[in-house]
Amino acid sequence: MNLIALFSLFLLSFPFTISSLLHENFMHCMSTQFPNYTKNTQIIHIPSSPLYSSLLESSQQNPRWVNSTSPKPLLLLTPFHEAEIQAAVICSKIHGLQIRVRSGGHDYEGLSYLCKTPFVLIDLINLRSIEIDLEEKTAWVQSGATLGELYYAIVKKTGMYGFPAGLCPSVGVGGHFSGGGFGTMLRKYGLAADNVIDAYVINANGKFLGRQEMGEDLFWAIRGGGGESFGIVLSWKIKLVPVPPEVIGFTVSKTLKQGAGKLVHRWQYIADNLHEDLFIRVIIQDVGQGKEKTVQASFNSLFLGGIERLMPLMNQSFPELGLEAKDCIEMSWIQSVLYFTGYQKDEPLELLLDRTIQYKSYFKAKSDYVKKPISESGLQGIWERFLEEELVFMIMDPYGGKMNEISESEIPFPHRKGNLYNIQYLVKWEVNGVKASKKHLKWIRMLYGYMKPYVSNSPRAAYINYRDLDLGTNKIGNNITTYEEASVWGTKYFKDNFKRLVNVKNKVDPHNFFRNEQSIPTIPAWL
Repeated sequence: MNLIALFSLFLLSFPFTISSLLHENFMHCMSTQFPNYTKNTQIIHIPSSPLYSSLLESSQQNPRWVNSTSPKPLLLLTPFHEAEIQAAVICSKIHGLQIRVRSGGHDYEGLSYLCKTPFVLIDLINLRSIEIDLEEKTAWVQSGATLGELYYAIVKKTGMYGFPAGLCPSVGVGGHFSGGGFGTMLRKYGLAADNVIDAYVINANGKFLGRQEMGEDLFWAIRGGGGESFGIVLSWKIKLVPVPPEVIGFTVSKTLKQGAGKLVHRWQYIADNLHEDLFIRVIIQDVGQGKEKTVQASFNSLFLGGIERLMPLMNQSFPELGLEAKDCIEMSWIQSVLYFTGYQKDEPLELLLDRTIQYKSYFKAKSDYVKKPISESGLQGIWERFLEEELVFMIMDPYGGKMNEISESEIPFPHRKGNLYNIQYLVKWEVNGVKASKKHLKWIRMLYGYMKPYVSNSPRAAYINYRDLDLGTNKIGNNITTYEEASVWGTKYFKDNFKRLVNVKNKVDPHNFFRNEQSIPTIPAWL
């Protein structure tokens, strides 16, 4: 057993005493590395610190991980300046510790704040400034900001622009952008990562790099390849996109008795071919109880324009839905953000600044991509399985439009032309426990198995921001993933781009300092 492993075992055996000693040593190391670092700055928290527990749990969006038996961070850092993060990187290497970085805490498998070996958690909650340049039509946003804070900042500056990112306002910019990031405007403007034009990164040597200094390979990798594999992305420069003064939102819900099955089947043939201003996703869920239990499909839409343009488009392309003018809600783009979050359009915009989701529950998620419409009999099998479980969802997001125009290799996110839509599967439960957890996990894995004939293959693709450890991870338990192990899930997330990501990793972090259970691995030169 090597010295680092022995030290790690010792830390886990005597967490409070050693954490106190490690705290002192870490403070000394940081002040040594950066003379301008102020020892009195209260950014380092150990398990016995008064704020440690509340800080650790504050951004954990899936309660499933709150009481996890996985080891908690030996040190929790809440830096205010990049110099403090540079020091943390260097001092973590000196002390043989790993680093995990959290921006919004939405990582589906908790990898941004859980680790199997002794680690330091860097929470970017204090690094969330947003600077908007209307003349240039750009913004610099720090990774600790949430999507809601970004959207709010844009609209406070101007109602003429928006940004094509996700629907949940409490999601952190850092993780969202680095995984690609899509929302209601992806058919018009592509992904969030498609609209990133510069960034600042701290690498494995603690160096602060802009786009020119990091080089185009690393800049390519962090826009959709999972930034946590390559360094710590501190901030992003993004292109703002124009939005009309008026948009339309509508939600039309149908149960199976009301023809939901035929509508979903028809939707598959038209959703990716609609005008790029029109985004119609489908949310499928179980509703009712007992004999009244059924499946409901909700057609949830954003149209970038007025009702006078929308109705002819719908009557021509999707008359089967039976959309009427009374179903349509006129609003501004920023009000549509509230609408898709579940608020009323006239509620205060300050709701977007809430960093926690409205309703938390234990959940497990998985994802797929669909290239050919699923048959009605195939859909019927889904409905039957939905009736066997409670609190289950399928969210189907249409592609097409701008997504068809961008090459698979433009950024690491490869799921472009040829994909009709993406599926996110979700199962939620109210009471946690080993037995309950196993029951719900078994169900979603069963559904995922059923879907195999109907979704993409060679590889069966998945979305990195819907991280799923079922797809394969290391078997060693020390977060060191071999190339062979990583290629199982790597090709699902990134297809042929996985190999290029590995090459970038070899170049910028050859000793694999930045790693987690599904990070991009290094590969020996002889392979």
